[in-house]
Formats: sequence, C-alpha cells, structure tokens
Amino acid sequence: MKMATLPSLFSLRHLLVLSLALNVSFILRMVYEGDDRYCLGKERAGEHNNIHKSRMLISSFSNSTCTDRTTGGGSRNRVINLDHLCSRYIIYKPFVLELVSLVPFSSLLPEKTGTEFGDKFVSKAELQYWSGDPTVYEKFWRQRGDKTTIIIPGWQSMSYFSDVSNICWFLEPEFAKEVVRLHKVVGNAVTEGRHIVVGTGSSQLFLAALYALSPPDSPQPISVVCASPYYSSYPSMTDCLKSGLYKWAGDAESFDKDGPYIELVTSPNNPDGHVRRSKVNRSQGLLVHDLAYYWPQYTPISSPADYDLTLFTVSKSTGHAGMRIGWALVKDKEVAKKMTKFIELNTIGVSKDSQLRAAKVLKAVSDSSEQGNSQEDESFFKFNHKLMSNRWKQLRVVVDRSGLFSLPKFSPAFCTFFNQLLEPQPGKVN
Repeated sequence: MKMATLPSLFSLRHLLVLSLALNVSFILRMVYEGDDRYCLGKERAGEHNNIHKSRMLISSFSNSTCTDRTTGGGSRNRVINLDHLCSRYIIYKPFVLELVSLVPFSSLLPEKTGTEFGDKFVSKAELQYWSGDPTVYEKFWRQRGDKTTIIIPGWQSMSYFSDVSNICWFLEPEFAKEVVRLHKVVGNAVTEGRHIVVGTGSSQLFLAALYALSPPDSPQPISVVCASPYYSSYPSMTDCLKSGLYKWAGDAESFDKDGPYIELVTSPNNPDGHVRRSKVNRSQGLLVHDLAYYWPQYTPISSPADYDLTLFTVSKSTGHAGMRIGWALVKDKEVAKKMTKFIELNTIGVSKDSQLRAAKVLKAVSDSSEQGNSQEDESFFKFNHKLMSNRWKQLRVVVDRSGLFSLPKFSPAFCTFFNQLLEPQPGKVN
C-alpha cells in the first residue's frame, strides 16, 4: 500500500523543492563551514545589538567583514558582515529569489508537510532579507557632529499651518528653500516652475499622485503600470485601499488596454539600478517619475530631470529614513492642489518637526558640496560615492570567487556633478 501511494507523494513540484533546498543548503554550508576565502576581512566583530537569530545578516554597524556567533541555543551562526562591502539591505529580495529560480521559496513548500520540510531544511539554510534600512550613511553624519543638530522649543510647530499662501499650506518654507538649493547644487532636477508638495515619505506622495491624476468621474479605475522588474510594493500600495479611482494593471511592457493610464517610471530603477524611460508612450498616458535614487552617490547625473511630476525622499538621498519625509516637484497647479488635498485628508499635513530637521540635513549636504571641493572627506556625495564604490568592488570580488552568482553590468556615463565618466553603483543588488 505504501509503495502504491509513492508516485502521488513525490510530484514534480516536490522534486523541484528538494532540488532547490539541496542547492541552498549547499550554498549555506559553504558560508557556515567554508574557509575565509569567502570573506575579505579577518577581524572579529565586537558587540552587535541588532543580531538576533539570522543565519545570514547584512550589517552596517560592526567593523568586521566576517565573524562567527553562537546563539543561546548553542548553534553556530556565521554572520556575513558587509560593512565594507554593501549596505544593510544589499542582499535584497530579488537577490535572494535568484537562489530559488525567481520563485518565492515559501510558495514551493508542500502544503501538507510544509512545517516538517521547513524544520529539516529551511532552518538549516535560512536566508534573511531586509526591506531596506540605509544606515550606511551613519558614519558620515557622526563625523559631522552637531552641524545637523536642531533645538525645537516647546511652543514651536503648534499650528497646523506653515504658509497659507502656498498651495501646499503645510510645507515649511525653510524645507522648501533647502530642497530647491540642493537640486541646484546637484543639478538633478528642474525646480523652476514647479510646486513643491511635501509628504510623509515618498510612499504617501505616490498615493497622492495616483489620487490627483485619476479621473474622478471615470466609469472604471484608471490602470497603473510599471515596467518589470519594479519596486515590489507598487502593486500592494496601489490596491491596498481598493480605490475605485485607480487599479494596478501590471507590467507596462505588456500593457495593451485602450484609454488613459498612469505609468510609473523609476529611474534609476528599483531594484536593478538601470536608467529607465517610459514604455507605453501613448497620448493618454500620465507619468509619475520616481527619482529616489537619482543622486550622485548611486548614478551619474546626466542632466536635470524635467518632468511633470517627480518624487524624491530623504531616506535615499541622505539616509534619514526615520524622518519619513519626501517631496514632489509638480508642474501642474491643479495636480499639486489635489495631491495636497489627499495629504490633508490622509494625515492633515506633514510633521513640522521632521521638515525642520530635514531642512537642516539638506543644508548640511549642500554646504558640504559647495565648501568641500578640495576636501573629499567633507563632501557628503564624494564621501558616500567612494563608500559605495568600494563596497561594489569588494562585492564583485566575493561574487566572482563564489562562482555561484552573477552581478549586473553597468555602462559608464558622464556625471555632470563629479565632472567625470562614472559607472552606476546602485543601493541594491538584483
């Protein structure tokens, strides 16, 4: 009877899972038990408060590159510390999925024996990936000391309003001034003839843009598309509210529906780092350009971006993700009004305290760029371009030695900010 049921137990799907598990287990065995040729450093890590039970952890706080840990349960963990290789989020979801043929590992587990399968294989070949935490820039900001410190008295920022004469009435004038100044210093975006809309991170601005661009009286939701591979949260963010105004419609490359649409253009792209342009290119299309990574530490600045609606965020530009501040440069006055209305309905404005702190940080970045031309360690972009460059170089060495993975190739381009030919070095690996 047992032999008779064997074919039904071992389907092609189960064999695929077994094969993938063995491959991942083999990879992790090399990481756990291999010699130090897969690590570039020999120092031992000090105390690390953020390590819990991850089998593979990318850290940006400790100084060593590779070290062993023993958990309370007695198991031995090899912590891959890429402090000199990549940021804490460099092994990102797409990179991990590459190990399992671009299929989410959990979706391949047998339904009835998933727990048992996980106990036997997954716990021994556990890959932890992070959604992104740009603390890689902490070193620079620590060196700046109190140059970005602000004191906010208890009576300040009490009103809802910042500037009632502005379309975005909760936009702090000081923050708006530093946004314009920084774009002029870097040369990565046109600010003349644009309305600045501040948001709680670019995520809120993304939703505000969809709200503002959607026809209010359309009988069906407008389609939202983006060329693949795209930011993994775009679909869920678009559809999370189940809005009757807009709906996720997938890959822009295969989009063939007639009528108006909204296309998201992320450049440099998240997750692969390549420069992007719109794909659909039809007369009724509305474009939202997400330029979160269009800063000189990540990619050559070719010219000021001149689009109808562009999104930026301090989390990628300066590394201050915890501020939750982003901004949009909007050409059309009515679109800016609708975006402002969305934020008003959503959060009744944006934190003044965060805007004031962000203004101080952006000012420090601009100051360092204007005053530190002859002092590389004083310029934010020079300092962190060098940091990113070193990490990519060392990461390529590790990957080449492993013979297991491949990294994308990027074509050099002239950077107007650094005034030289440079190769892109994205903040994430795909």
